[in-house]
Amino acid sequence: MDKNSSIYVAGHTGLIGSAIVSKLKKSGYKNIIVQEHNKLDLINQKSTETFFKKYLPSYVFLTAGKTGGIFANNTYSADFIYNNIMIQSNVIHFSYKYKVKKLLFLGCSCMYPKECPSPIKEEYLLTNKIEPTNEPYAIAKISGLKMCQAYNKQYKTNFISAIPSNVYGVNDNFEDGGHVIANLIKKFHKAKIENQNSVTIWGTGKPTRDFIYVDDVADACIFLMNNYNSSDAINIGSGCEVSIQKLASFVKKTVGFKCKIIYDNTKPDGIMRRLLDITKIKILGWHSTISIQNGLKSTYNWYKKLVTG
Repeated sequence: MDKNSSIYVAGHTGLIGSAIVSKLKKSGYKNIIVQEHNKLDLINQKSTETFFKKYLPSYVFLTAGKTGGIFANNTYSADFIYNNIMIQSNVIHFSYKYKVKKLLFLGCSCMYPKECPSPIKEEYLLTNKIEPTNEPYAIAKISGLKMCQAYNKQYKTNFISAIPSNVYGVNDNFEDGGHVIANLIKKFHKAKIENQNSVTIWGTGKPTRDFIYVDDVADACIFLMNNYNSSDAINIGSGCEVSIQKLASFVKKTVGFKCKIIYDNTKPDGIMRRLLDITKIKILGWHSTISIQNGLKSTYNWYKKLVTG
């Protein structure tokens, strides 16, 4: 991409999309295309085609979609599979039809099987069954990756797919059903404001995850758009493994409130270990730079401003 390339960021108000827009602007890209949801419904085929026909973007970052944690995936499974498949199908197809030079599709680490070696290599996709708690979302994302590969094969497009680990940060969804870090920050902040004695967390606290701050993910996406051209998926991660118990203690310290942490082991843990192998992207020359402690601090400072107005 050169600095004057027309770049469409689908999902620009979301966690990753907003960070990509911010990073593009800071990096000097001048022709960034965004469209509010009330003007462009990516689930609607006609609306999506009208947009592509009018703006003719050269590059597309496909970050739009419905996301959430274990609770949301279990509760709104039909919404997760329908919304994501429709959005992906429309954006990918019309990117081909209107001759987009390159598209980056963003997957998720839950695409990988429940049972596979860790760190998780890209080639482990579809080698075993998916974790049931997020199966509809994962299948939708796998279909997006496979759609990119199919269009590359048949139409010679340049559509790439990246799989980030657990993303958190500014502009995350702090409503009920959001990602784990957003939920923990909200819980501990509420406990602090209301001077509660304890905070209850789903599961045993034993599962481990690779958490990566959203600005690192945005930086990686732009790096891949400029440096990666394979149909094969590529992982984006921090390379660090953190248990939910340790994460909870980090969040408690960040919020600055001492209270008891109760683990509700009647609730599901999800996959017990999920650490991505980031060898491929490191060989290309990219690595994350933001620690979990600094990322949590930035996220909590933003959240405090959000809730206090």
